[in-house]
Amino acid sequence: MTENTAHANRLINETSPYLLQHAHNPVDWYPWGDEAFTKAKKEDKPVFLSIGYSTCHWCHVMAHESFEDEGVAEILNAFFVPIKVDREERPDVDEVYMSACQTMTGSGGWPLTIIMTPGKKPFFAGTYFPKRTAYGRMGLLELLSKVSELWRDKRSELEQSGEEITGILSERTHRSGIADTEKIIEEAYVHMRESFDEAYGGFSQSPKFPTPHYLLFLLNCWKAYDRPEALAMAQKTLESIYRGGIFDHVGGGFSRYSTDRKWLIPHFEKMLYDNALLMLSFTECFAATGKQFCREAAKKTAEYLARDMRSPQGAFYSAQDADSEGVEGKYYVWKYDELKELLTEGELKLLESRYGVTKRGDFEGTNILSLIDSTGERTAAEDAVLQKLYNERIKRVPPLTDTKISASWNGLAIEAFARAGIVLDNSEYIDYARRAADFILANMKGEGGLSATYKDGVRSKQGFLADYANLGGALVSLHKATLDLRYIKEAVALAKDMLSLFWDEEAGRFFMTKKGGEELFMRPREDYDGAMPSGNSTAVMLLLRLYNMTGAEWTKHALDAVIEGFAPAASESPAAYVHFVSALLKRTMPHRQVIIAADRGDAKADAVYRGITSHFLPFTTVIYYDKSAQMDEVFPELAQYKTDAPFSGYVCENFACRKPVYSPSELLRELRL
Repeated sequence: MTENTAHANRLINETSPYLLQHAHNPVDWYPWGDEAFTKAKKEDKPVFLSIGYSTCHWCHVMAHESFEDEGVAEILNAFFVPIKVDREERPDVDEVYMSACQTMTGSGGWPLTIIMTPGKKPFFAGTYFPKRTAYGRMGLLELLSKVSELWRDKRSELEQSGEEITGILSERTHRSGIADTEKIIEEAYVHMRESFDEAYGGFSQSPKFPTPHYLLFLLNCWKAYDRPEALAMAQKTLESIYRGGIFDHVGGGFSRYSTDRKWLIPHFEKMLYDNALLMLSFTECFAATGKQFCREAAKKTAEYLARDMRSPQGAFYSAQDADSEGVEGKYYVWKYDELKELLTEGELKLLESRYGVTKRGDFEGTNILSLIDSTGERTAAEDAVLQKLYNERIKRVPPLTDTKISASWNGLAIEAFARAGIVLDNSEYIDYARRAADFILANMKGEGGLSATYKDGVRSKQGFLADYANLGGALVSLHKATLDLRYIKEAVALAKDMLSLFWDEEAGRFFMTKKGGEELFMRPREDYDGAMPSGNSTAVMLLLRLYNMTGAEWTKHALDAVIEGFAPAASESPAAYVHFVSALLKRTMPHRQVIIAADRGDAKADAVYRGITSHFLPFTTVIYYDKSAQMDEVFPELAQYKTDAPFSGYVCENFACRKPVYSPSELLRELRL
């Protein structure tokens, strides 16, 4: 079909790469909005809602099989009002209807298929459907015919089903009670210990997701309770992920998950949030252990994100597809004969002995490079061969890059780069973080608050809880890396906006959407930590970090309120709230504050600050009180530490400060570093 507006549906006017992928379908798609639901009410038709994202493999499959098919389109257009939603652009819509799908079917995923009343109440839910019934799955043609018949003949039953589902989901948003915080922390840890795969790391058999927030929690547990097994689980998992095929040994970066237990066969899609969280996890593990594979993984992930996922303006793109030229993994895998022709005999033998290359291959007759059966660190010879492969690979047709910019996901990337810049002593990483933050603050924050996404010069109309919380946390990390007061001020402003726009006083938790925003049949609340931490979890972490830095009373009040409100929900299944449990652990442990008071630019003071912050100290907050700057606005309670001495250092813990010291070496001795 020729791609021109004469043959396009309403999605042609959208900026979302996912919606634009469907703009030339014969299906008369509507974007989510009043126009579609007004039509459904006026014409008395059910709504067919399809939710996905631009790099989703099975979304592509369903689109090719069904949504590009004239026969399917004819039924959808005649008997339904079809709506397409990009889950990354409208996470609120996705959250509500994914919850409905999980309630109705016991599972979920993308593409998400929902059929509902014109009043937005779902009565049927599922995921991928083939065009015709096959392999035990109902075909979309049969499903649409059956639903249109039921809508005509048994409307009241479908509407009653919708009422029941919405009632169940609405009840779930209300939880109360008193929670035992120590028990929550311990149960989360026990779950990980009991589900840990001793052979290959990770916390399931297959498919296997990296779950970086599990690994960060384990590192915190190790530090809090001196548990070597917690560190061993995190380190084993990170090393297995790095050595497996889920890591792109040629170009850097991580695929979304592994389809097997050994981390060998990836689902080749690369997401910004996975790579940012894994980069942070490897960075913190390196800070904790000094293991070189952690440094290597963090460095290669940073290189990938900076090279392939960064816009000219400095912000980071959202994702890269698993498919290229319509074939999953084609860009990443290698045929043996191809390698034989490209490499010398010695280079090929190196790949065979170190990276598991065989004539037979391990993925549909091709090879995925991995170090699963190898030991030791990468050598210069390996680097040269991998560079040779990279130079050859970039000649291939690359997978689609979703160039949408997400405030939430950029927040995770900014934090990862800022932290890696400190730990790995790389100022370029800090500059990447600064440029991304400056772009978002300049282009995605303004009248109407913070926007969730930006594409082709257009801001989305609204922002969500995770956008405020993740960006706020990133700006705290960026302040620590740059000592630029502007970033901590912006973090404070975002936290205050977050409380005014999203806080639910009755439940003691945050809603996902703003007050007064568009209403679905319920106001969604994102609680569970899935592939990435939930908005509620990162909101708690932001408030905790601001309280530990500024000591402001409003941050303490808000932090205590959300912990009191959120803990009862977490107590039901602590493993589903691991990032919140990490915040709970940090709130429970004795906290230490280190204040360095000196003029900014003092070489010795700067060096000791960098040295301290490069360590893994999850229960310590280090503050550089720049005597030459106007810091009282952000840190008014620290004015008492401003002395005439060129350098003074303070260690405060258990609500008391030790005597000041007046040299960097004395401060390091106080901290036993």
